[in-house]
Amino acid sequence: MELTTRAEEVADRIFQLATPVPGFSFNQYLVLGEEPLLFHTGPRKLFPAVAEAVARVLPLEDLRWIAYGHYEADECGALNEWLAVAPDAQAMQGATGVMVSLADLADREPRMLADGEVVDLGGKRVRWLDTPHVPHGWDAGLLYEETTGTLLCGDLFTMLGEVHPATTDADIVQPAIDAEHAFHYTVPFASTGPTIRRLAELAPSTLGLMHGPAFTGDAASALRDIAGFYEELAAGAGEAAQPVGA
Repeated sequence: MELTTRAEEVADRIFQLATPVPGFSFNQYLVLGEEPLLFHTGPRKLFPAVAEAVARVLPLEDLRWIAYGHYEADECGALNEWLAVAPDAQAMQGATGVMVSLADLADREPRMLADGEVVDLGGKRVRWLDTPHVPHGWDAGLLYEETTGTLLCGDLFTMLGEVHPATTDADIVQPAIDAEHAFHYTVPFASTGPTIRRLAELAPSTLGLMHGPAFTGDAASALRDIAGFYEELAAGAGEAAQPVGA
């Protein structure tokens, strides 16, 4: 199957790289600055198509930073392919992710990010946010681009389907709930809702979904709504775990 990746600007100098596959879609995000950053690498099999799309925006060797949310093939599978074509690039992730995966995975020594640490890209500033187990993985974290208010939110608000517009202001909450019921990819904890509500406090202007369009509607409300959904799931799971007669 021949794969084609679309590159489209979804916020000021932030490009969505979208690749449809049967029944699903994969996005990466390219943040342009003096030190350009790629968020998510895509799986190794998508690397040729994604690299071709990036090359339409900037020379591959100009990449300086490569980041991802959690250890999974679509997030970091092609990491070393990107390091090979961008000799000055360095991978970066949160402390847990570096310790348990990235320090061994990366062909070059990665940068470890503390919760809340800001990386100045020159014209853009990205803040690392630890979000353990949101939506999954104890190493999970997200990036918030401060100058545009863009939250690169990874697997949050995952949508089914392979073809999506680059941006939307339509409802993303119900599609995310539908995907959760289909995949069961989140284990709801007592901390899940509060972690997502912390993201809502940023009041982002754009949500960069990894599987679906970039959302340009009321992002804070969408985050609070999906937090409420997971809080209900967590409460139900707690009730189910109670012994009979408790």
